Parts: sequence; C-alpha cells; structure tokens
Amino acid sequence: MSKTKSSKPSNMELQILSVLWEKGPLPVKEINAALPDKKERAYTTVLTLVQLMEKKGLVSRTRDGVRHIYKAKQSRDKILKPMMSNMVSNVFGGNPATAMQFLMDGQKVSSEEIEQMRQMLDELEGQD
Repeated sequence: MSKTKSSKPSNMELQILSVLWEKGPLPVKEINAALPDKKERAYTTVLTLVQLMEKKGLVSRTRDGVRHIYKAKQSRDKILKPMMSNMVSNVFGGNPATAMQFLMDGQKVSSEEIEQMRQMLDELEGQD
C-alpha cells in the first residue's frame, strides 16, 4: 500500500502528534486519554485517526504483545516550523512580534514562562 502525503496535518492529527511529541510512544488508549482538548472520544475514533496517520507517514507503529504502540515519525520542528512560518507571513505580515503579541493577548502567562521567553529572546539577539 502506498503512503499518501498530506501537506499539513488536520487539527485532530496535530493533537495526536502533540501527545506523542510530549510523552513519546503510546498505545491508542493512552493517546486518547492525553488529548489536549479533553473531549471524550471513542477508542475506535482515535484508532482510525492514528491508522490514517500511519498511512500518511506521520506516525509509525510497533507491537508490544497484543498492543500497538504509535510513535511520531515526523519531528515537531518538521511539522510546525513551516506552518508557523506560513502563518506569520500570511497573517501577520511577516512580523513575528505581532504574532507573539497576538498569542499572548488574553493569556495568563506565568513568571517562569516569561523568563523562558526572555532567555529565548536573549539567545536570538546574541545570534546577530
């Protein structure tokens, strides 16, 4: 069976990938329980999605006894960098500061997260 490639994952596929990127390889039951939107979904719904994602080349599968364990096959950077770059270019006129301001507007940001952002900005500034 040939692998089909999609230009970008759907929102649900991104949620599944985010779980696998954060937690590592997991069976479908654990993926379903960890989905960021916290909606209850049938096991078979998530199973069908990861099977389609495997055909698209987004995840790989191994066996552990009777369980199938799924792992992200594409890195977070490979999937998200082009999507984010496209968003900044097309929606925010190529201005990352405007995009960041939009992301932060109305969000509760901890002092630890602010410090992390300062460190990232300092590192970027040092690259010039």
